[in-house]
Amino acid sequence: MSETRSPRETFHALLDGITAGRFAELAVLYAEDAVVETVFEPGGPGRYEGRKVLAERFAQLGEALPLELSPRNVLVRGTDDPEVIVAEWDYQVRHRATGRTRSAANIMVLRVRDGLVVHSRDFHDHLGLAVLTGGLPELVAALEAK
Repeated sequence: MSETRSPRETFHALLDGITAGRFAELAVLYAEDAVVETVFEPGGPGRYEGRKVLAERFAQLGEALPLELSPRNVLVRGTDDPEVIVAEWDYQVRHRATGRTRSAANIMVLRVRDGLVVHSRDFHDHLGLAVLTGGLPELVAALEAK
């Protein structure tokens, strides 16, 4: 019988998978009915429901991401609810094609039950990443279209 991952262990498995670029493996860390909210996503908050939808999103990100991500300053805090943690960290980001780098701040509030993420509120520096990847004009156009 295997032990169930703690919320902290689940977060670290997620962070390790993202850092290693193993996006195809990330969806297994989420419950079938998981909800992920990307609060500062360009164009308005994103909401992704279900492991299948998340698997599709991770596949898209993995194919399109021209960045190397190295986590720094990782801090995971427990809360008075044993299922909920708050993780803060910075990515040192390097664009593979241009070599440009920058730091990008991140916060995730995760609810983990039975070793799987059931709910996540993600706060990432999307603007900083858009600047690094040259996607700022597309970001501005998408925002103006709303």
